[in-house]
Amino acid sequence: MSLRRRTLMLAAAALPLAGAGLARPALAQNRRAGTLRLVPSTDLVSLDPVFSTALVAVQHGYHVFDTLYGVDARMRPQPQMAEGASVSDDGRVWSIRLREGLRFHDDTPVRAADCAASLERWSRRDTFGRAYGAAVDRYDSSDDRVLRIHLKRPFPRLLDAIGKPHSSPAFIMPERLARAAPDQPITEMVGSGPYRFLAGELDSGNLVAYARFDGYRPREGAPEWTSGGKVAHFERVEWRIIADKATGVAALQQGEVDWVENLPADLEPLVARNRQVKVENADPLGTELVMRFNHSVAPFNNPALRRFVMAVVQQPDYLATVTGGNGQDWRECKAMFPCTIPGVEELGREEFGSLAGDPARMAEALKRTGYAGEKVVIINAADSAAIAPLGLVTADRLRRAGLNVDLQDMDWGTLLQRRLSKAPADQGGWGIYHSTWPGIAIANPVLNTTLRGEGAGGWPGWYESAEMERLTAEWLSATADAERERLMREAHALALREVPSLPLGIYFPKTAYRTDLQGVLGGSVRYPWNVRRV
Repeated sequence: MSLRRRTLMLAAAALPLAGAGLARPALAQNRRAGTLRLVPSTDLVSLDPVFSTALVAVQHGYHVFDTLYGVDARMRPQPQMAEGASVSDDGRVWSIRLREGLRFHDDTPVRAADCAASLERWSRRDTFGRAYGAAVDRYDSSDDRVLRIHLKRPFPRLLDAIGKPHSSPAFIMPERLARAAPDQPITEMVGSGPYRFLAGELDSGNLVAYARFDGYRPREGAPEWTSGGKVAHFERVEWRIIADKATGVAALQQGEVDWVENLPADLEPLVARNRQVKVENADPLGTELVMRFNHSVAPFNNPALRRFVMAVVQQPDYLATVTGGNGQDWRECKAMFPCTIPGVEELGREEFGSLAGDPARMAEALKRTGYAGEKVVIINAADSAAIAPLGLVTADRLRRAGLNVDLQDMDWGTLLQRRLSKAPADQGGWGIYHSTWPGIAIANPVLNTTLRGEGAGGWPGWYESAEMERLTAEWLSATADAERERLMREAHALALREVPSLPLGIYFPKTAYRTDLQGVLGGSVRYPWNVRRV
């Protein structure tokens, strides 16, 4: 632990945390039994979980909204708002029947028309959604509880699409919201999920609050990832936004919050000594660190330079920074898909880090790329414990490799806005930023937003490849396992040649919570259901 972090930790532990917006002991005691207090990894910048792929937005979405289908721990789609689904013999008409009694937070019933409008809106934004949307001809219904999806052609993975668990899930909202702003983020949060968003209590940078929705009807059965019975045991959930991680962990140690979503590695040994706090792996599939290039402007519109970066950086340099050097908490993965996903091969063994440690070969390889000294602007989320160190490592390694680097620190919310710019570096643009992706969110060609070649309509960075999109479409249509494996291998090989984004390895994030909580579930985000105080 650094001296500065240690000093902050001790100071925070010694003083009341009124400055962080935490309740005084008497008030906290009055509401403690019925309130779950969580410190999220970052502030909630965008309320719309269909527009934003940020982890914190998806986590917020699961409080407020629900999906027609979820997934179990083996990533198989399971009915959620739906009773079930059937498909016609020709594979072109799907019928999904809603469970009885579903209602939105404004006390209106959930109808097939709401589901149709929500799926249509989602399919304009999400990568998997766009593939699904291209196959849809129209929607209709026989009654308010039966949604019929008419397809132009069979789409065998329809339930996988509408049940995807992360990075813009197909959340269902009222038709009036889905139709009102199809191309703009919504700000009115009305869903049918287990918690209601308390808009009047939103205090950006300080507090996000939710109240249990008494009209929610959970499914029968045990919860598993995003499927099963989502029982809300707390009357209220509060997100306490605490930018300084040491202060947030000190609040957990003192019992002023119940849960820290993402435990910084350098604070883990201290927290582990506290018998009132439990530390555990948050996601068994791990989280991939990702370097994203801007393909729209120089210098990374040059694939040779992107391949050069892949050859000069080494994954352990990044993984050690986010895990405190604990090798048990990370895994090298020389592949463009997460190695924790069954069937993924490390096809990049020869390319990843092949020039590292050899200055002479590195200098010669850089010349061959045609790089002309253009500025490489790295925008870096300094307020994220998992992301902030990545920019520092990249800046150092690329400077050593001979690139002209400008590292610019900012908060995550500012980065989300800045990454939308396609301007040149000297006009407020950017060349590289880093992010993290749960393994389950990028597990196959259609889900892997970091590799999709959708160009201007895709993930900021705007990699465009008709070949990647062709392979993805064929993978979606394939019904034989051998054919899917062949197509995934081809997409993988193409990604190694083009380097749309650069995976930096997989780490297993830790979450920490008070031992009087039970029922905490593993998954790509921290789910509010099933958790109770004992």
